[in-house]
Order: sequence, then C-alpha cells, then structure tokens
Amino acid sequence: MKIAIVDYGLGNIHSVQNALSFIGASSRLESEPKELKNYDKVILPGVGAYGDAMDRLKKTGMDKAVKDFASSNKPLLGVCLGLHLLFKKGYEFGEHEGLGILDGEVVKFDESKFNEPLKIPHMGWNTCEFCKQSALNAGLKKSEYFYFVHSYHVICDESLVLATTNYGYDFISAVESKNIYAFQPHPEKSHNVGLKILKNFVEL
Repeated sequence: MKIAIVDYGLGNIHSVQNALSFIGASSRLESEPKELKNYDKVILPGVGAYGDAMDRLKKTGMDKAVKDFASSNKPLLGVCLGLHLLFKKGYEFGEHEGLGILDGEVVKFDESKFNEPLKIPHMGWNTCEFCKQSALNAGLKKSEYFYFVHSYHVICDESLVLATTNYGYDFISAVESKNIYAFQPHPEKSHNVGLKILKNFVEL
C-alpha cells in the first residue's frame, strides 16, 4: 500500500504523516506531480489561504496531478483547506478558482446568521453529525467530536454531504463522492476518533 501526502508547501503534512505512522501506515511526502499516479491513495492536506494554496498547486503542476488522481477512482482524502481546494471556487481574500473536482464553493461564515456572538475562526472541539453510513465513518457513532480550525466552509449539493456541524448555523463538515472523501476538521488532531477516520481511509 503506497500512500502519498501532497507536499505543496502549505499544510500540516508532518502531523498527518505522524498520525498515519501511529496507526501503522507508512506514507510519503510527495512533491513531484508525475509521481502521484503511482500511489494507491492520496491525502491533500492544507492550512492557510485558498488563493495561496491554489497558486502553489498550479506553479508546481500538482493541480493537474491531483485532478488526474481523482479521476483514477483511487481514494483521495482532503483535510481542512484540502477539502476546500477540491471544489470549484473559493472566496477567501477575493475570488479564486479551485481544483473543480467537486461542484460547490467555499464561503466565509456568515455572522449575520448567528443568534449569538461567536468568534471567527471556528476553533476547537465540535461535533460532526454523520447523515449517512460510509466506509469512512465505519465504527463511529452518529455524532462524534473532532477538532476544527477554520473561517470558511463549503456549500455544495446535499448528495455530497457526509456530515454537518453547528457553529452559529449548520454547515457541511464532511463530504463524499465515489472515491473522493474530505473532512473540514483535522482527523490528525482529533484523538482516537480522528485516527479511526484515517484508519478507515487506509483500509478502503
């Protein structure tokens, strides 16, 4: 089993790799686009701004490599910003074109919808409410706590939604489409529950 963690200069790559190692899965930090097709599974992590991340992916050619991998039907997991990048468009510091692997867009939390003052970014532990059973959440309860750090969230068709979370209002916190999986919270920072998500992904 060959697992790649996409290394494009932005992301929590070492913590993801350490979490995989903890559950007994070896992985490689991969920065060569042409090598991505040789892996069985790919994880796209990310921390930072949407536009900066897309610029780095495009400059390295990793944008096309990730899209090609996604179309190969092999499992791809996006984490945090990595989830956002899978979609068509993001509105962080302007309007930016995403990878377009999934149909949807990424918007900032709309504080006008909050019933009480809440801090942005949404940071800390909160529940993912799973709305369907998946190979990725096998062995987990319908409601589980994960660790979040983000100011933006995705808007997409209901058919893609794997889980939602409430922060001021309900937002989409996990998606799934065929071989594509993505989580808004950080599984690698979410203790045993997050490790279970990663283990399930490794075992797909």
